[in-house]
Parts: sequence; C-alpha cells; structure tokens
Amino acid sequence: MRIFKSRVTRAITVAAATALIVTGCSSERDTTEGKGKDGGKDTFVFGGAGDPGSLDPALASDGETFRVTRQAFEALLEHEPGGSELVGGLAEKWDSNDEGTVWTFNLRKGVKFHDGEAFNAEAVCANYDHWFNWTGTYQSSAVSYYWQTIMGGFAKNEDKDAPKANYKSCTAKDENTAVIEVNKPSANLPGGFSLQALAIHSPKALKAYEKEEASAKGDAITYPKYSQQAGTVAGTGPYKITKWNKGNKEVQLERFDDYWGKKAGVKNLVFRTIDTEEGRRSALQAGDIDGYDLVSPADVKTLEKAGFQVPTREVFNIFYLGFSQEKNKALQNKDVRAAIAHAIDKDNLVKTQLPEGGVAATQFIPDTVEGYSDKVEKYDYDPAKAKSLLKKAGEEKLKVEFCYPTEVSRPYMPSPGDLFELMKSDLEKIGITVTPKPAKWAPDYIDATEAGGCELHLLGWTGDFNDAYNFIGTWFAEYDKQWGFKDKKVFEAMEEASKEVDHAKRVKLYERANEVVMDYLPGVPVSSSPPAIAFAKDVNPPLVSPLTQENFAEVTFK
Repeated sequence: MRIFKSRVTRAITVAAATALIVTGCSSERDTTEGKGKDGGKDTFVFGGAGDPGSLDPALASDGETFRVTRQAFEALLEHEPGGSELVGGLAEKWDSNDEGTVWTFNLRKGVKFHDGEAFNAEAVCANYDHWFNWTGTYQSSAVSYYWQTIMGGFAKNEDKDAPKANYKSCTAKDENTAVIEVNKPSANLPGGFSLQALAIHSPKALKAYEKEEASAKGDAITYPKYSQQAGTVAGTGPYKITKWNKGNKEVQLERFDDYWGKKAGVKNLVFRTIDTEEGRRSALQAGDIDGYDLVSPADVKTLEKAGFQVPTREVFNIFYLGFSQEKNKALQNKDVRAAIAHAIDKDNLVKTQLPEGGVAATQFIPDTVEGYSDKVEKYDYDPAKAKSLLKKAGEEKLKVEFCYPTEVSRPYMPSPGDLFELMKSDLEKIGITVTPKPAKWAPDYIDATEAGGCELHLLGWTGDFNDAYNFIGTWFAEYDKQWGFKDKKVFEAMEEASKEVDHAKRVKLYERANEVVMDYLPGVPVSSSPPAIAFAKDVNPPLVSPLTQENFAEVTFK
C-alpha cells in the first residue's frame, strides 16, 4: 500500500485532503463513548493523520482510507496477524496452475455481508467483473490505480493511458469455488488478491450504486456519492460503517454481530482525523483518543515513560530522494546523479531523524523483502568524491529545485521539513545551489511529483505484500513521469522478473533487477525505518503489522 507510489499519488490528491488541526476534546469524546454491559468502555477512538477519501476501498490507494475500510471489508487473501505472510481471508484455500494464469479459491462457508446477503463464488465474480467493466473516469489511474496495477486495464479501454487488460475472467465453478483467470503470469499475484482495494462487496450493494459516476475536472476527482456517505457500502468484516461525519472529521463503525469469525472486542470504533503528530500526541495524553499512528521518534520514549504503549512495527518501507531527469537535464548525466548520492549523509539522517531500528538504504527495497541484493553498487557518503564527479560532469555550479511536502507525516518520513533541511545542507556542501519548493502534501505536492514537476523530491513506500516487484516494479517497470528516464536495461530486468513463475528463480531475478537499478541510479534510496504506533494505558492493542494493516477488532480494554 502504499502508501505512496508514483502512479498512486494522483488518487491521494482527493483521498488525503488536508484536515484542520483537531486535537480532540472530552466533550466530543463523550458523544461517541458509552459503557458496555460490564461497565467497561465500549468505544475505541483512533487518531488518524488524514481523512479517508472514500468508503469504497476499490476507489482508493492511500493508507488512511484503507485503515478505515479494512475493518469493514475483507479480500480473498489476507496477511497473517502481525506479519507479511499470505493466509486465507474470504478464501480458506487457494492454488494456481503451473503457468500462474488460473487461480482457484475455495471460499469460506456461512459468511454474510453487512446487508444480510450471502457471500459466495458469484459474489466474488460480481466484484471482479464490476471492476473490469468500469468506464469513464473510473478508468483513470487516479481512481482505479490498484486494479490497473494488479489486473491491467478494462474490458474496453477508454483512457489512453490505461494498460492492456490482464484480467480474463471469473467463474463460479460452484457456490464455494471461484476461479479467476489472467492472460499472463504476474509477480503481483497472488499478493494482489490480498489488497484492500480488491476487497469483496455485497452484490446487492454493487447493483445499488453501479450507475453512479465518478467525474474529473482537470486533476480534481469527484467521487461518486455512495462512496462519500455511510449506509450503502457493505462488506463482510468484523465492523460495519455506520456514519461519516465530515464536519467532525470522524468515521464511526459498529460491531457486526453476524461476523463469521471472532467477534470484535469493542462495540464501537471511531476514526478521528488529527493531522499533526503533536495534535495526536496531545489528544492521547489528554485521554481524548485511545491510539494513534506515525509517532514522532522524539516522542516514543516520552510516551513510554508516561506509561503509554508504543509498539514498533518491523521494517517494511523505503524512503527515497527522487530525480526528474526531464525537469533538469543535468540529472540525465550519471555522474551528476552519483554526485548527489555520495553527498547525502544517510547515516546522519537515520541517527537524527528516524526511530531506533532505522537503517540507511542501499537499494529501493528493505532487506526484509526477498530479492534484496548484497551486490548492488553502493554510494557511500563521500563529499570529496561528489565534488570530483560534479567537476567531471562540468556541473560545478549545478542549481536544483528541491520539492518537499508540508502538513504531512508518513511512516518512512516522520518529519519531511527536517529531512529536507539536512539534505539541502549536504548538497550545498558540495557546491550545489538548492532552491526549496515546499508544497502542501495534497494536492499540490502529490500532483507535482506525479507529473515530473520536481527536479528533486522526497517520497517513499510501504509495501502492500511481500514481493520485491511491489516495490521496484512500481517505479521502474516502465517509463514514469516522476523519474523521466527510458533505460531499456531497467525495464527489461523488471519484465523478466515479473514473468518468472518459479519463486526461487524470481527472487534471483529480483536481485539482478536491484543491481541493474542501482547501476543506473534513477534516484537515491535513503532509508528504511520501523514506524511506531501508540496506545493508551488501558488498551489491549492489536498485533501491529509491518504492512500497517492493523485489525482493530483485536482491541479490548483492560
């Protein structure tokens, strides 16, 4: 998930609209919190960093939306609690043919949707065929990013930028067996079947809103009405969405008592947007919320000393400095790109800006993902070498515009402004003149980086599933405006790995692909870090996920 890929960012333009600073107050809390039958709390309030963009996860691509919808919708596959291994979701078992083109899912029995409809193979196919037959604005990657990433384009491509469809068909072999066929094997499968964007909706709900349209005006997307209000969407998850109060920046969910699995530990679940880390921390300390994500590294020990619980996730992200070669022609010279790489003091960034456990990166995947290579070309901190490379390139007076986001905190990038200042200082030490270009995260910054409008920029990515292609294939499988390069060796290395069905062989090809990428050096992978999440003293928290996919049905109060 991302959180954030190059093409995914257009969806975030709408999905992560900047919220007002809300710190929470006891009067607000009292309106949603009641007492359970045993006298304990029956409402858990979580402070999110941004508003969800849609209550239909199929239209989303950002973590704040998925954090909410994941509690109400389930996919065919899921990830093990607290880990990244695939396990059964709505499908108890699954397998594929030797070519990786026919996927058979043995579905759970006795599962109901929130609207009372029965879950079965026909429901699975209704969803996949619904997405495949999207038309109009739905075909924009701003709306259907994940469908296009996993399954390609549509039955009839209308958007000229939509890729060729890889989805072929879905067949209900019997009531509890669904068979999904694709045209070509893909490294995105089976992991893609676990994505929240491909979670299963009630066919009754699909039919109710299938005629509602998304629309676009310039880069601005208007989502269909059903996705912006509670009461229409219906999943199979342990919670059902009951209210979205946009004025109070709250989404409210209620326990689904007919859930097929273990019932949620707390009756009511509330997600409240508080768009600064300081605001979220203050709200937790005041007792106005019960937990929040993206804890500042500087606050971890303070919260722990006060008795709050601050578990740290495993490392599963990458933070990078990106180059747009079409925006600044000097960046087309490998010596210039290498000079910038050697100028960045990654160890200092990790030591001063990231939580304990953060590491400097040598490539565009963390070392927790298979396909990580120990043989990539490394660009260690070496200002003298950086100056020498600039001289060799004839760019001793290089000037660059450096974009960085404001009003945001990401798992891989806790404080963008501070990280920018340190990198700016590093670049100035080797003689590069840096012009700062701060921009609000959504829509300005996201749109600019997506369009290749930033010579240098800061972004990152938290993996959706445990496959290297989910990282490096995202950026480097084909030409992308964010990077603005057309190196065939990079693209061919990605394609070769993507088509390989044998797992062991594919891992070796990923290692080789990482080596090709770092030899070309399209940008500078900076770091990977373990983001922390905080909970109140009286909370029994869920298992924390390296994919940031916490299941809040596991929460109880002490």
